[in-house]
Amino acid sequence: QVQLVESGGGLVQAGGSLRLSCAASGRTFSNYAMGWFRQAPGKEREFVAAINWSGTGAVNSNSVNGRFTISRDNAKNTLYLKMSSLKPEDTAVYYCAAGRTQDGTMLSEDYEYWGQGTQVTVSS
Repeated sequence: QVQLVESGGGLVQAGGSLRLSCAASGRTFSNYAMGWFRQAPGKEREFVAAINWSGTGAVNSNSVNGRFTISRDNAKNTLYLKMSSLKPEDTAVYYCAAGRTQDGTMLSEDYEYWGQGTQVTVSS
């Protein structure tokens, strides 16, 4: 089992920045690719970003490319999402997830463990 706890969400004005964190415990963090997903009210959960086990490879969704950066610190068992130039459409609950493999993917079914989520609200 891997337990994941997100933090860092909040209310921010459009154009602002936030950094989300995801603290992992349980099994060896570096064994897992990690991902960030989000779900806005009335919408399906969507992929945001993923990173491989070592942190050497990452992929972003087109909607956040150039604005969001995923990273990890395996020594601290922590995943991060640096969000800049935030837009109202980025408003959602953000979830971190631990993958079934060591390579990050965009598919939610490739992730085995999920956190409870942290709310991000961007005001216009």
